[in-house]
Amino acid sequence: MTSALIEPPGTTADTFLGFPFVADLDNLDADIAILGIPYGMPYEASAEANDQSKAPNAIRQSPDESFIAYTRNHFDWDLGGYLLDGRDVKIVDCGNVTADQTDHKEHYRRAEQAARKIFSANTVLITLGGDHGVPIPVMRALEVFGVPITLVHVDAHLDWRHEVNGETEGYSSPIRRAAEMPWIKEIVQIGMRGIGSARAGEVEDALEYGAQIIDAYEMHDIGMAEVLNRIPDGGPYYLTIDADGLDPTIMPAVIAQTPGGLDWLQIRALVHGLINKGRVLGMDLVEIAPSYDVGNITMIDAERLICNFIGASVRAGYYEG
Repeated sequence: MTSALIEPPGTTADTFLGFPFVADLDNLDADIAILGIPYGMPYEASAEANDQSKAPNAIRQSPDESFIAYTRNHFDWDLGGYLLDGRDVKIVDCGNVTADQTDHKEHYRRAEQAARKIFSANTVLITLGGDHGVPIPVMRALEVFGVPITLVHVDAHLDWRHEVNGETEGYSSPIRRAAEMPWIKEIVQIGMRGIGSARAGEVEDALEYGAQIIDAYEMHDIGMAEVLNRIPDGGPYYLTIDADGLDPTIMPAVIAQTPGGLDWLQIRALVHGLINKGRVLGMDLVEIAPSYDVGNITMIDAERLICNFIGASVRAGYYEG
């Protein structure tokens, strides 16, 4: 069954930082698993023209083996030490969820199945997208924990559309779909700005649900420490990061570049601060379009963001005992 779920890395993709590839999700023994979910549900036939589906492999790419050794074995000032802090932490790369181009929904079914297996092994999941539709099956899989979960969402856009062109599980809808899941309780949305697919009705729906919406301008005014204070204590949390929630000077490789997003210090503070508030069950990084990158800035910052998530999780003691 796992062979039908998972496409192994090969000539088109190395594993993230050289961590071992594992396809057997039924017997998973890992503290952290990295999983690519390349395809969201398309809104139109021409949707395949963008290259967000190439992002999982692009994020994994390292210049050479010396870079991998350097990153894993040298002092990291973002973390105050080595990536894994000298601890026995098992990290694996589970490759990409396979797709069936004759049945787009099958990719989501396989993604949810893979995520459920990973979560059921008590493994923290780092998902690489793909557009912002791909967290929908991952958030469905969070049901296995059986506890209320706080969703923290970084984005330029609200993502509360019910449907676009009749499709209800595309990149404009993940937060509305999350709000329908009984295991998702609090929703905190950070970084909204500019113009997206939301209309007044979607904003009203989000506020009626009780979502805390901290737009980019309020976030800059009050600072990330105050944003963290507004997130309920204790966890557990799930973190979904749309790359366009960050300022395009940090991640230019997005289709909807919008000025005024989170800078590097703010997103780093959010990741470390959230992990120190309570257990983060997983995170995703989505909406990167590799062909839009400038000087490899996006890929460098994506790698740094994932390393900060890993390093902060290790130091929070997630994997001890």
